[in-house]
Amino acid sequence: MENEEEGLEPMSPSAQYLKSSALSLTICGVFEIVDEIDDSVTMSLLKDVFLPINPRFSSIMVTTKKGVKKWKKVEVKLEDHVVTPTFLSGMSVDYYDECFNEYLSKIATEELPLHRPLWEIHIIKYPTKNAAGNVIFKLHHSLGDGYSLMGALLSCLERADDPSVPLTFPSAGTRIRRKSFLRRIPRFFTGIVYTCQDFGWSLFKSTLIKDDNSPIRSGVDGVEFRPIATTTTTISIDQLKQIKSKLNVTINDVVTGVIMMGTRLYMQKADEESIKSNTTALVLLNTRAIGGYKSIDEMIKPKSDSPWGNRFAFLQVPMPKLTRDELLDPLGFVKKAHRIIKRQKNSAAVYLTGQLLRFITMVKGHEATARHIHTTLKNTSMAISNLVGPVEQVALANHTSKGLYFVVAGPPQSLSITMVSYMGKLRIALTAEKGFIDQNKLKSCIEYALEVISKAALEA
Repeated sequence: MENEEEGLEPMSPSAQYLKSSALSLTICGVFEIVDEIDDSVTMSLLKDVFLPINPRFSSIMVTTKKGVKKWKKVEVKLEDHVVTPTFLSGMSVDYYDECFNEYLSKIATEELPLHRPLWEIHIIKYPTKNAAGNVIFKLHHSLGDGYSLMGALLSCLERADDPSVPLTFPSAGTRIRRKSFLRRIPRFFTGIVYTCQDFGWSLFKSTLIKDDNSPIRSGVDGVEFRPIATTTTTISIDQLKQIKSKLNVTINDVVTGVIMMGTRLYMQKADEESIKSNTTALVLLNTRAIGGYKSIDEMIKPKSDSPWGNRFAFLQVPMPKLTRDELLDPLGFVKKAHRIIKRQKNSAAVYLTGQLLRFITMVKGHEATARHIHTTLKNTSMAISNLVGPVEQVALANHTSKGLYFVVAGPPQSLSITMVSYMGKLRIALTAEKGFIDQNKLKSCIEYALEVISKAALEA
């Protein structure tokens, strides 16, 4: 038995949650390339740069005789992980744009084979509306969360203007305000009350209380196996900063308010009665106590404050209902988002939820924990997650990237929204249940919400 398990690396509990019979999530990172793609350097890039980043990229999942899942190092056949699809030649950009969207939808929902490491690279050498070509990194979520995998992909990139200079990232902008002991006492007691309320509500939402079915929540069983459709939109971060300064809130508050108002507008257009529906957004939080990306060497240190892996928690944010007052005062959505997020930040419910997952694992095992997470996702209407990207334009193997975004496939929800900042822009990707949500109409509603909120903020 010892010989059988020699050289096997234990899988973290969260990695086992995300690759189980109940739950399996995949992340696809899309790099939009400025010029025609030359893939002659692909294999050397993977062998010399990508694989050495972390042993998990050269490992497969195995289950020991005791039923314990572990990582096993294997010889990687790179040609099995690189896919270059072929479409009809001589067609229009619109045709290739549609081909790309269908292809992304197809590969995002396909399970990665378990007999080889859980990643692939897809090189699309056809022009789309946004780029001359696209490179898709497809990675299973069990390899790491968005922070870890973004850090890994950043190791493969370099500044387009000067490769010898390291990439830089937006400042976290965290301000620490020191308060007197007496002023902290009320916040301490309100924090206890909020923690009890939020944790109790979160527990009910994860077990008993479902969101209402609506134009963004079909509520059907097996929604995670249905085809998806993805579209993206881009927002200027300077525009978000203008709104932020006017309202004295955070950029996250502004983005959350815009998304919530835009989503409610879409729901109203699809079904007037849905404006009354109970709708919850599940916001994904990075639980590392950091202000930016660390090097891969720093991540894999035993006691790193920004360790590799899946270090995240969920924040359940009830979406404000769309009333006539909000239509007349669009800034109300941003202010409500600010109040909700600020209140939940003064609560330890997220921490307690993490402890609950550990308790379920200890008592019932990883599969039971995965089922609990699955139900938590299924009972809400949509998921929102974001990552911080580079300030400067980057290049992948001397191919300049015009834009980048990522999508998550596999959650039991009809809608997920992912965001990443890059070169002063925020790229928002909407991934929706195909045939149920009109992702292009939803995008238009979110763009309209930004327009009216921005106008109202400038006039305030």
